[in-house]
Amino acid sequence: MFRTIVLFFVLTFVLPLCGLQAQTLAPSGQLGGEQVLFTMNKQVNQFVRRFNMEEGPFGKTLSTSDPRFHNNEMRKKLLPLMFDQFNPRTSGKLKKFFIEDVTNEKHPVFLNFLDKNWYAEVSATFMNAGTEVNLILFLTLEKAGQGSKWIISNVYDNDLHQLFPKENETGHMKYFLHPQSHEIDFMNLHKALNDPRHIEYYASTNYRPDYLTLFFYLMKTGSLHFEHINSVKFHFLQIKNWYFELSYFNRNNTNSGWLISNLKYLSSDEKALLIKFYRSCSTK
Repeated sequence: MFRTIVLFFVLTFVLPLCGLQAQTLAPSGQLGGEQVLFTMNKQVNQFVRRFNMEEGPFGKTLSTSDPRFHNNEMRKKLLPLMFDQFNPRTSGKLKKFFIEDVTNEKHPVFLNFLDKNWYAEVSATFMNAGTEVNLILFLTLEKAGQGSKWIISNVYDNDLHQLFPKENETGHMKYFLHPQSHEIDFMNLHKALNDPRHIEYYASTNYRPDYLTLFFYLMKTGSLHFEHINSVKFHFLQIKNWYFELSYFNRNNTNSGWLISNLKYLSSDEKALLIKFYRSCSTK
């Protein structure tokens, strides 16, 4: 059955061979050769087109009048190949339910490249006072004129996050300025300013640190210097009640390229928390 599906995939999604040398298609010692090249999702855009069944033979976009366009029967055969098949998180009943959900005849679901509810996660190395530090940058698409552009939506750094404790009601009860402080010209303000470890408790209980602004500040003041990017992956939250992660796999078999590497069924509240994590509190 698997071989039949792979053959179907190869015949349906064969890319042009013009300009490609034989050693590029099947280098010495590499198994798979042409078959690996043809079946792998070489680009994220290609993953989206194949997920939606919007790409025909030779990698050409299908017209909306083509009977193959958004054909759910074809999607049911192709979607299983777009998962990391060596990962227990992307197999079993959950995977089956996901495919059934997105290929439902009455309400099929397709990915939209311009939808804001998907995010890139970029792991990058920076230098801070001569020491290497690893930060995670989250990016999302934003409309720009007649098109769109990627913007940095948030940043995660373990050291920065450790500077601010989690929401702690006890801390706000212990560290505060008396409501009559104005009568003594706020002379007791020194308690807050001389104790920077707890200074955030003197802000509103609704205060949340804006790590993206902190990141920009450190970059502008020269405290952080970009070195290089380590890895990239994507988080998709476009589909109701579903989350999946897209990662790149460089393998010498047909299960390679951009593949779904994690799959979860989420409630609306759980999805909202994830989106909040990917987007800075300063981002609308």
